[in-house]
Amino acid sequence: MKIKDTKSLCPECGKPVSAEVYDEDGKVFIKKTCDEHGEFINTYWGDDEFYNRANNYIPSNSSVENPCVEDNASCPSNCGLCSKHETSTVLGLIDVTNRCNLRCPVCFANAAVAGYLYEPTQDEIRQMLKNLRNLKPNPTPAIQYAGGEPTVRKDLVELVEMAKEEGFTHVQIATNGIRLAKRENLAKELKAAGLNTVYLAFDGVTPEPYINNRGRDLLPFKLEAIENCRKAGLGIVLVPTLIKGINDHQIGEIIKFAFDNNDIIYGVNFQPVSFSGRTPADQVEAQRITIPDFVGIIEEQTNGQVKANDFYPPSAVEPVARFISALDGEENPKVNLNCHQHCGVGTYVFREKTEGPGKDNLIPITDFIDVDGLFVKLNEYADKLCEGKFGARKKVIASVTKNIPKLIHTSKTPEHLDIKKILLNVFTKRSYSALGDFSKDAMLISCMHFMDPFNFDEDRVKKCVIHYATPDGRIIPFCTMNSMYRQSVEQEFAKPFKKEE
Repeated sequence: MKIKDTKSLCPECGKPVSAEVYDEDGKVFIKKTCDEHGEFINTYWGDDEFYNRANNYIPSNSSVENPCVEDNASCPSNCGLCSKHETSTVLGLIDVTNRCNLRCPVCFANAAVAGYLYEPTQDEIRQMLKNLRNLKPNPTPAIQYAGGEPTVRKDLVELVEMAKEEGFTHVQIATNGIRLAKRENLAKELKAAGLNTVYLAFDGVTPEPYINNRGRDLLPFKLEAIENCRKAGLGIVLVPTLIKGINDHQIGEIIKFAFDNNDIIYGVNFQPVSFSGRTPADQVEAQRITIPDFVGIIEEQTNGQVKANDFYPPSAVEPVARFISALDGEENPKVNLNCHQHCGVGTYVFREKTEGPGKDNLIPITDFIDVDGLFVKLNEYADKLCEGKFGARKKVIASVTKNIPKLIHTSKTPEHLDIKKILLNVFTKRSYSALGDFSKDAMLISCMHFMDPFNFDEDRVKKCVIHYATPDGRIIPFCTMNSMYRQSVEQEFAKPFKKEE
């Protein structure tokens, strides 16, 4: 059954082509035909029921008022952002180098393979930071330095300081952790410079996934990097690259590892591998993990404690941002996770220790909070606040105080978690310390499935909120950057690569 028409890419030549997304035998597929290279059919989502459930959380539009490029070509042939784009930038990315101290086959960028060096200057990086902060009406709040491997730059600490100077409230780096493991003081220096989060590649809890994904056993380096971040008080999010048959059997163990180190690790963001156009189509289908596959594996490997329906698209939390903004007298949120409903999922999970190995209880937030009911209520309250009638704010706060506790199942709430108090402090007093009380006990489990030319969907691109800034002044959605623009951008600003660099 046909679901929609969209635009995709030919996996062979990269040319934009018309595509159809359709439902068949309980799965969702995307089909397109290139005049030169023929027909391609690939899995879009592995379960149609979960696909349809995500459609209950279609995000709002929040286009930028000052696009960076003219709207003079059809999407996605003129990314930068243009006026067709339907979201602003929530997380900006800057590749500070394409050098790396590894040569991983799953990586987006590597100078040794490319044969050229892409490494923006500090002046270029500052301008890219300014471009992200100059977006209207909402400047980009968060920045991630990526690569390549950003820690190979000797001036990374200065770059973190620069991001703070330009007004970013959250700064993180995506890293393999090798330099953090070898240089104990690096984590302390980065923390002192203002780094908030280490986005640590972490493919498993045994050597095998690293040998397969990265070519060598990197687990000892990961453990040492985590220990050095612990000493520095520098928070970590684990980022496993998932490949079917390589490390999907370790998803549950990775979550357990995160909880065992939850003094310093506060989230796990699983990322199913994206495939370049050079990958044979049959290999893509054999190794593809879609979001429904991921949540099904979690349900299986946690013995049903964390279920597929405990996960929500990021767009589901829009009512939270909308309510808090309305409470502050603002009609539109300054930060809004309004990415496409099929880009990712997430949930908060708590753990209760019990006697005996392997007996710990995992408690998703949906077990003790009526999440959908909460979203409905917050939307209602936001509407009342936006109507602006006399005394609306005082009445809404009184109603929140009375009705929000009714959405909590106290008998199922984890021990030592006063969730009623936390929610009321967050929603009535805007208490950031209350958010801290929540997050120190919770583990954010999420999955972002970035697109490749095989499953590329223009509708998702238009709703992307994770964007690369480039030295030519453009701001490019993540999936078009890696599927279409990376090579041309890097080559324009590249110089010859020398091994000693």
